[in-house]
Amino acid sequence: MAEQRSDAIVFFGATGDLAYKQIFPSLLGLVRDEGLDVPIIGVAKAGWNLDQLKTRAADSLQHHGGADPQAMQRLMSLLRYVDGDYNDAATFTELRKQLGEAQRPLHYLAVPPSLFATVAQALAKSGCADNARLVIEKPFGHNRETARTLNRLLEQYFSEENIFRIDHYLGKEPVQNIVYTRFANSMFEPLWNREHVSSIQITMAENFGVQDRGNFYDETGAIRDVVQNHMLQVLAQLTMDPPTGEEHEAMRDQKAALLKAVRPLDPAHVVRGQYAGYQAVPGVRAGSTVETFVALKLFIETWRWAGVPIYIRAGKELPVTATEVVVHFKRPPRETFDELVPLSSGHVRMRISPDVSIAMGVRVKLPGERMVGEDVEMILTEHAPSMLPPYQRLLGDAVRGLGELFGRDDIVDAQWRIAEPILDDVTPVYPYEKGTWGPSEAEALIGSDGPWRNPNPEMEQSK
Repeated sequence: MAEQRSDAIVFFGATGDLAYKQIFPSLLGLVRDEGLDVPIIGVAKAGWNLDQLKTRAADSLQHHGGADPQAMQRLMSLLRYVDGDYNDAATFTELRKQLGEAQRPLHYLAVPPSLFATVAQALAKSGCADNARLVIEKPFGHNRETARTLNRLLEQYFSEENIFRIDHYLGKEPVQNIVYTRFANSMFEPLWNREHVSSIQITMAENFGVQDRGNFYDETGAIRDVVQNHMLQVLAQLTMDPPTGEEHEAMRDQKAALLKAVRPLDPAHVVRGQYAGYQAVPGVRAGSTVETFVALKLFIETWRWAGVPIYIRAGKELPVTATEVVVHFKRPPRETFDELVPLSSGHVRMRISPDVSIAMGVRVKLPGERMVGEDVEMILTEHAPSMLPPYQRLLGDAVRGLGELFGRDDIVDAQWRIAEPILDDVTPVYPYEKGTWGPSEAEALIGSDGPWRNPNPEMEQSK
């Protein structure tokens, strides 16, 4: 049964950075590409009026949205603005007035998580939550208990099916392509298990530091910022069983089942690092032990993946900015041609960003009389990333009531369960120099399953 579309969009934090960089461009895209034609109401406490919000929107679109005068004009005609404090009931009385005849609004909370419950409660008391949907940004809690508390608070006013937890990584075309490639090609399924896979590596590297986000990052760290959410979502896409049935929940059901089977992380299998100079960043506490790099090993307790080590690595100030997955296959039971072949010979590589590629590593014979070979990589496909921004895709799905690409409460809880044992200062933080691949202890972690496969700055070419 088709879901009813939201008939108004309200975004709190309308004068903030997220609205400027992501929400205005996404709204323009929905107006241009999907004919979005509903009231769009910005809410903030800035002392602004509607004309000032439109000026901010125009500036945003000039820098982030691309030139489309006709769509921009239509978007401007849909904009409304409510200025007021989120703790003031009058703000929400005015919002209800601005909603007019709308009966199914979508409320987007681009505000700090500490305000989620405040806004949700005020929406309910003012009648703005009736038949409404709620979109919230990560982080969904600071640990498992705070995430559960947040869910309990939100579910007092909104049903789970009407809560949309945005993880923009799930809106990326290349991340969705992992699932599609696996399940649209029967050649992969017979190999995608413990009988044939020796290990898996997932790397998310950034060649820049925390920049002007020192205060936020020092409360978060790499584990909370990208591992507990983005990297575990990629892991789920890569290792889940195929969804069954046609229900939209089928995909999330399989992700939930997979994540619930991941063994909670062992501090002995975690290496944390901090790049040189991090503590000089404004907003970072003196003597901070927050990690800017993490490498970890985990296991999935299912028949498909029992005993297969999975390595995840994420960090800032590394040599390149790239995210990719490498699935290493086991060597044949014996080397027929009596060669010394690297254990890492044979793999599938999926590059997620900044470009997109899928490649296979195989061993081929060198020319000549001798039966000896070399490892080569064949590029199966390579292309530029999709031009459809993740936030546009996700906001459009939320308007339609499609939750497949959003976090569900049990999935979020499973992710926190996995990360809980390694949060905060349970392991040492090792220093590393900018432009390196993190502390040397990360190499010791991967040991004989290594070495780590370091992404190249650009798409590799087949040999």
